[in-house]
Amino acid sequence: KESIEVPAKRRNWKDHILIKGARENNLKNIDVKFPLGVFTCVSGVSGSGKTSLVKKILYPALQKAIGNYAGEQTGSYDGIFGNIDLVSQVEMVDQNPIGRSSRSNPVTYVKAWDDVRALFSALPAAKANGLKPAAFSFNVEGGRCDTCQGEGEVKIEMQFMADIYLPCETCGGKRFKQQVLDVTYQDKNVSDILDLTIEEAVEFFKNEPKILQKLNPLLDVGLGYVHLGQSSNTLSGGEAQRIKLASFLIKGNNAQKTMFIFDEPTTGLHFHDIKKLLKALNTLIEQGNTILVIEHNMDMIKCADWVIDIGPEGGDKGGNVVFEGKPEDLLKAKDSYTGHFLKDHLK
Repeated sequence: KESIEVPAKRRNWKDHILIKGARENNLKNIDVKFPLGVFTCVSGVSGSGKTSLVKKILYPALQKAIGNYAGEQTGSYDGIFGNIDLVSQVEMVDQNPIGRSSRSNPVTYVKAWDDVRALFSALPAAKANGLKPAAFSFNVEGGRCDTCQGEGEVKIEMQFMADIYLPCETCGGKRFKQQVLDVTYQDKNVSDILDLTIEEAVEFFKNEPKILQKLNPLLDVGLGYVHLGQSSNTLSGGEAQRIKLASFLIKGNNAQKTMFIFDEPTTGLHFHDIKKLLKALNTLIEQGNTILVIEHNMDMIKCADWVIDIGPEGGDKGGNVVFEGKPEDLLKAKDSYTGHFLKDHLK
């Protein structure tokens, strides 16, 4: 039986962010240290106060402390201290959809489409027809089909039912005008490429290092089955979250000293995908970032460098720090439900 290995050694830390007097919702005026440069899990039963602590207090408070506007009210707390100068930005990697329109898709989000367009516009057939890179974009007018505006489908609004989407009759769902579709690279036109899965695309573009370096991270986070041009409104929350994660793994994008906050990233993930996720998180830490995860999953908790257990119960009986320390020591915490369940996983 395969299993996720417990790391051979835990990372040690010396720098931290300290939140003092957290009292939002059911939090009982607690002081919590969040280590920097390591992988920390905030655990606890549902309703114990971990989301209030991380999303309502730490995230907005730290954003304001480093000079960014968080856009939301910070929960009640006394102050934020510690090595704030060692954090240059805070990223909340949540399960909200990627992009603002239904035309956003994995390949545009990781900016790989820019390189595909450049590749196509450099082909002799494109030059002969005077097609610039913009002609191969479905986001701007020019090369895209004018009827469906590059969506490939037309929305029919029904009065009392959900809207229905039908393939566009003008382009046959191919998103582009015929002159653009006539340009092919290795017998495929742009529409065919958008229909490839990420796995197929990595194989297809194996001689194009620029495109590969943007597609490989999507493969690393376990999204090889997603289509390049898959509309963002058909991606699940977990998929959207992993596409965001992949975009941070692309070389050159990764900011140094960023604190990444994930809220239960393993929801709905298969065991193999959790392995890939852990690998991706560790890569981010090696690049000098901090990972903070709110999590119930024991396989994630046992791989953390540091665990902050909030509880012991949910609601009024929660809101206290039950334990702070390495996962091995959590087993000794008598009040912790997490510690109780972790025993079987740390063998």
